[in-house]
Amino acid sequence: MRPYVAEFVGTFVLVFCGCGSAVLAADHIGYAGVALSFGFVLMAMVYALGPISGCHLNPAVTLGLTLSRKFDAARLPGYVAAQVLGGIVAAYVLYVVAQGHPGFDVSSGFASNGYDVRSPGHYKASAAFIVEFVMTALLVLTILGATDLKAPVGFAGLAIGVVLVVIHLVSIPVTNTSVNPARSIGPALFAGWDAVGQLWLFVLAPLLGGAAAAGLYSTMRALDPVLQMPVRQAVQALPAELEQRLEKAGIKPTEF
Repeated sequence: MRPYVAEFVGTFVLVFCGCGSAVLAADHIGYAGVALSFGFVLMAMVYALGPISGCHLNPAVTLGLTLSRKFDAARLPGYVAAQVLGGIVAAYVLYVVAQGHPGFDVSSGFASNGYDVRSPGHYKASAAFIVEFVMTALLVLTILGATDLKAPVGFAGLAIGVVLVVIHLVSIPVTNTSVNPARSIGPALFAGWDAVGQLWLFVLAPLLGGAAAAGLYSTMRALDPVLQMPVRQAVQALPAELEQRLEKAGIKPTEF
């Protein structure tokens, strides 16, 4: 249960702080400030919640890790449910806070994602789809590499946070940056039917991008029998491996 709670809390923090910077402070901090907000809060969550749940906070990330055999598929539905619920609750709390300002108008977008007239730069759906696909693939690819057993220890959060900043700097003008279905669903539910009607793109494109990143990483990464071993198989192999090592050392398992 603890990993699911961590995913809920982490996604809540990501959506509330990231989207909150756009809704409450964008006039003062601009695109760069919003990008830094998303990147910094994700970096913090990686170090705070990573030891508990792995800090996915994103269905596309969970899917990519599952397809890369770095995450147990049986836990995927629970993770996604916790992430989406965390995003919705965060959007609701942000909506309540924003209503405290006399000039607040939810129809202005409420940090929701969009294309055509709902795109900050009025980009078409095709451009929005390509950007979301490519940027999500970049995010998941970075996560897969930064969390690899051969990657430098302790730097995963930094790499993941920095790449999310870059992703936002590139894609905010195009779609307001999703790369995360849970981040898109919450605000869209409060921004109106136009936002909900365009939500399909910001669910489908990130999921396809995450899957593509998993395939690309598996192709680039030299196959390692241990690293490619499914989680359940790895857990089952541990007792047998321990027994073999003890036997080589001349120690009976009962003596250990």
